[in-house]
Amino acid sequence: MQWPVWFVLLSAIWGLSFLFIKVGDEALAPIQVAFGRMACGTVVLVVVVTAYRQRLPAGWRTWGHLGVAALLLNAAPFSLFAYGETRTASVLAGILNATTPLFVLPVAAVIVPAERLTRSRLIGLLVGFAGVITVFGVWHGLGNGHLEGDLLCLAGAGCYGLGFPYARRYLSGRAEPLALATGQLLCGTVELAAVTPLLSGLPTALPTRVIVSVIALGAAGTGLAYVLNFTVIRDAGATTASTVTYVIPIFSTLAGVIILKEPLSWSEPLGTAVIVVGALMTQDRLHLPREYRWRPCRRTTADEGP
Repeated sequence: MQWPVWFVLLSAIWGLSFLFIKVGDEALAPIQVAFGRMACGTVVLVVVVTAYRQRLPAGWRTWGHLGVAALLLNAAPFSLFAYGETRTASVLAGILNATTPLFVLPVAAVIVPAERLTRSRLIGLLVGFAGVITVFGVWHGLGNGHLEGDLLCLAGAGCYGLGFPYARRYLSGRAEPLALATGQLLCGTVELAAVTPLLSGLPTALPTRVIVSVIALGAAGTGLAYVLNFTVIRDAGATTASTVTYVIPIFSTLAGVIILKEPLSWSEPLGTAVIVVGALMTQDRLHLPREYRWRPCRRTTADEGP
């Protein structure tokens, strides 16, 4: 049973991604970091899909949905996190990434018929965003030097929150998951290739550490990580695989504090814990005591999701 090993490795790779973004920002424009990440990740997945002899998705409708999913799950959030980390610490970027399930809940309730809002989930949403406020340390005021970067990273997590329900609604079952992921990255690479030259010039210098970081960010954090994620889903189930979100901040925080020497205030790990509790509640993994739950009316067949 090897999935726990892959799970920890996946958590570490995605946690270290925020360190690689920070290093990439040293010599590259944020949009270039995002494009380099996408391009390297795409190369890895194309090689894997070819090795497994899987066919890429077919049909213009599917590719249209892949283009939207690529924008919401790759091009936009990768760029937002890269821009955000020019103004905030990688530690905070990794923590704010954990808010993704909080954004998923309201979007999924609208576009995925099977999802239902419950009192426990709504309270989890409020608890989670109370954790965000704690991470921000609002009692010190909102005029801190990294608020803009924090909000950009929060917007990146919001893009994931839009993208996951969209992909579930419009892409689930259209092809093999790995083939869909490859098609999605191809679309995202094309999208960023179209805008990167317009938003940035050529870098004046490329230190080795920057080159290595961007390659690692793409090949491992975007390419290999997708393969590991599908492996954990296959061996342990989607529910277990999705809990990686709550482990990522551990690795991103350790990397930021130990390697980049970033400061860590007491409110950041406390806020992270509150965010995780709220996120667990939004996914029905923690529940209110029975006496505080709503008693929903019996639903008819027409109310049931597909």
